[in-house]
Amino acid sequence: MSGSAARETNKPSREERIKVAARDCGFVDCGIMDVGDLGAASDEFRAFLDAGFHGEMTWLAETADRRAQPTALWSGARSAIVVAQSYAPDVDPMTRIAERGRGVISAYAKRRDYHNVLKGRLKHLAQQVVKLCDADVKVFVDTAPLLEKPIAARAGLGWQGKQTVLISHEFGAWLLLGVILTNADLKPDTAGTESCGTCTRCIDVCPTDALPAPFRIDARKCLAYLTIEHAGPIDEAYRKPMGNRVFGCDDCLAVCPWNKFAEAANDTRMAVRGDVDDPPLRELLQLDDAAFRAKFAGTPVKRTGHACFLRNVLIAAGNAGDPELAPLIEQHLSHDDPRVRGMAVWAVDALAVDAVVDKRASIAAKLDAVARDETDSHVREELAAARSRLGVRERTPSGGDVS
Repeated sequence: MSGSAARETNKPSREERIKVAARDCGFVDCGIMDVGDLGAASDEFRAFLDAGFHGEMTWLAETADRRAQPTALWSGARSAIVVAQSYAPDVDPMTRIAERGRGVISAYAKRRDYHNVLKGRLKHLAQQVVKLCDADVKVFVDTAPLLEKPIAARAGLGWQGKQTVLISHEFGAWLLLGVILTNADLKPDTAGTESCGTCTRCIDVCPTDALPAPFRIDARKCLAYLTIEHAGPIDEAYRKPMGNRVFGCDDCLAVCPWNKFAEAANDTRMAVRGDVDDPPLRELLQLDDAAFRAKFAGTPVKRTGHACFLRNVLIAAGNAGDPELAPLIEQHLSHDDPRVRGMAVWAVDALAVDAVVDKRASIAAKLDAVARDETDSHVREELAAARSRLGVRERTPSGGDVS
């Protein structure tokens, strides 16, 4: 073999160069799949929708046909380049659940919004793909109708675990995903192999039994869904299990044994912000809308909105067992948003359980006064339940007792 032929043989392939470029962009892993029917993953997604497990996330059902086939987004797509970004925390999130005076925020949300960081890096990688392959590209980070986790599994980045998140042998369960579709024909990687074995830690730890079977999730019961996506009052059945979680829930990720291979992420652009690293509930209860927006600017938390976030904080405060939080909770009994007022009522009542008899009488009197002017049906239901537990008769909005 001539020297030039040997050099040509040793030249890295396009796929290898793309993966090197991905690591240079800050991604921890990169894989490639050919764009075809997602098969079983598509069927499982439709079963998830048919069971109603998506709850209020109506956009999932509305885009179901496009999600089942990546070429529905772009008919010219031939390959998908999938990248992963680690956000492995340096503190076990489970230890924070016991610190009831803190408002626990999901690990991914304590830092700059990953959509912005990943999209910038993905666009930079996409530019290099264009140069390497002389091809067209389209970039997606979470917001497009793609089944990112099954696609990532097909691209060899890992497998979908029993809690339905992507798990990597090398990087554990703390991964954020991005996808580049291209019309270049690239050699696909071998799909990931499911490696959960007999382990059921994620299923066993779920505080609301949101994992009815391995590899299935009922989002309607999931605390991540309830504290972020769900817009209305949170059902009473899930309030005690929420504990002090105020944005998301990491339990099923945190207990995954594959995380023993995950090193804490050291990405400076996605470093944990100290001011939003599970702040004290006392502080969160005192934030008005402007202060909330300022504190959580640039993070995923801001997108939930102040009222929904405060709804979550009030539930955590009710679970905290700290009577010193009572005055901060009571100030929200007159909040403009009925979701906040309703959870303030519940939290006041929850703290009253441990109060002395005289204090309970005082609390009952406050709720009695609130009930005189309350017209929202949900808040009135919360008041009726709380006042019943405290031994107070129900009043009509005009002030008369209900016989």
